[in-house]
Amino acid sequence: FPNKKNVTPRYDQQNLDVEAMHNNFQQILSPNQDDAGVWIHQDAWFSLGKFDNGFETEYKIKKAGNGVYAFVISGEVTIDGQTLSKRDGLGIWDAESISFKANTADAEVLLMDVPMEF
Repeated sequence: FPNKKNVTPRYDQQNLDVEAMHNNFQQILSPNQDDAGVWIHQDAWFSLGKFDNGFETEYKIKKAGNGVYAFVISGEVTIDGQTLSKRDGLGIWDAESISFKANTADAEVLLMDVPMEF
């Protein structure tokens, strides 16, 4: 849902820095014009990462009331104890952070941090 009403529709594009995504969730979309990535009129953040086998990290949810939908683009990962493979997705809400571990080389994951309260 938009965070403002009656705004002019917009679009944008960017080139992704593959190096910045190595063992890191690189932000590619946010509600703030001055943040990394493109911006939208919604309290949502998208992050993309490509990980080495065995790499572990924690992702902190950006805003209270948001949840995260994780989509595995390639490889196998474990998110909050759930093992996911290519094209699997997982929704998480009522949390402040999620745990993440790559189980294969070149695991690639998209995180969508979005409002859960409307």
